[in-house]
Amino acid sequence: MKITGAAVSPGLTGFYFDDQKAIKMGREHDGFAYLGQPATPGFSSVRQRGESISVMLMLENGSVAYGDCAAVQYSGAGGRDPLFLAADFIPVLEKEVLPRLVGRDITGFRQLAEEFDHLKHPDGSRFHTALRYGITQALLDAAARAAGCTMAEVVAKEYNCTLVDRQVPIFCQTGDDRYTNADKIIIKRADVLPHGLINNVEEKLGRRGEKLLEYVSWLKDRAIRLGGENYRPVLHIDVYGTIGQAFDDHTDRMADYLAQIEHAAYPFHIRIEGPMDRGSKPAQIEALAELRQTLKRRGIKVEIVADEWCNTLEDIREFVDAGAGDMVQIKTPDLGGINNTIEAILYAKERGIGAYLGGTCNETDRSAQVCVHIGIATQPDQMLAKPGMGVDEGLMIVYNEMNRTLALLRARGVV
Repeated sequence: MKITGAAVSPGLTGFYFDDQKAIKMGREHDGFAYLGQPATPGFSSVRQRGESISVMLMLENGSVAYGDCAAVQYSGAGGRDPLFLAADFIPVLEKEVLPRLVGRDITGFRQLAEEFDHLKHPDGSRFHTALRYGITQALLDAAARAAGCTMAEVVAKEYNCTLVDRQVPIFCQTGDDRYTNADKIIIKRADVLPHGLINNVEEKLGRRGEKLLEYVSWLKDRAIRLGGENYRPVLHIDVYGTIGQAFDDHTDRMADYLAQIEHAAYPFHIRIEGPMDRGSKPAQIEALAELRQTLKRRGIKVEIVADEWCNTLEDIREFVDAGAGDMVQIKTPDLGGINNTIEAILYAKERGIGAYLGGTCNETDRSAQVCVHIGIATQPDQMLAKPGMGVDEGLMIVYNEMNRTLALLRARGVV
């Protein structure tokens, strides 16, 4: 089936772009906004609306396949591609990408996705990760429509996955509203919570880690009180390197603290994402691997999740090969084409490392839906409820798309 036409449209994401550099420099809050000037090129304010671009492919049978180009909340930081604004990149799509798509025959996904993921500008540079993310989503949808099946089935067939009638555990994040939103997550009985956004030592972790210990104890008690004795979610908290800050990056001292975290969380299983940030990929890999081995040697069952400095498919392979974490977050927009997300999940699973199909609050309903199909086909250990930070909306989108798709696969005898 051929692509007979293509169009793009500007869109909004489920959250905002934040200038991480300016925030770290101490810009003050003004309600939900920030005061002061941005520090990262491209930003017009420290916090500004998140933007996306929908890519729509018109097919011979009259159907339309689409995907959404989107970038992470902290765009332009940590070596990522620059701020992604629709007005800047719609002309790029219209001039350099859509003419290459129109007229192409859709016989599958993988080969076309790899071609467009590696597409280059006339100057030899690669396309923005957000563009590659949305284009390949549309190509997966097109392949499914051409084959008359779900996107999950296309992924399973082309990447040799076995489809199973099993939900992927869903991870909900609270953002800064870590108490009220935790209640929402518990009432809706999500599988993994709360992320927590522990990104400041003084305000959120505590100089000796005491604030996070109190929060974990509260969270455990709250889950039992509101969820009942038969509700046993995994606790997964992102600490943004603050444990390393508080304990001077000393491995044994961090392990001592994580033993306290394990005790506070009991009987719940707990994961800690980004316990330290060593400032470079080689140093981060070495530090995470050392901490993980120390925890195992001492019988501490806290799992370590790699995030910072683990952005691309190549990064993920390096972290996995080094055993730098019990789990890796696969931050979908940062990997560019969704073919890389699929490869990353399978690579981690094959080597016995947990795969977290993540992403960002700053995505769209469409990118979240496409990721659900990837999750159903590849069965990562957990996937993020996205977009947004409000709990209800992101969980609804991911949960409903997952259950609709599984119901269709069951009705057709596929699983």
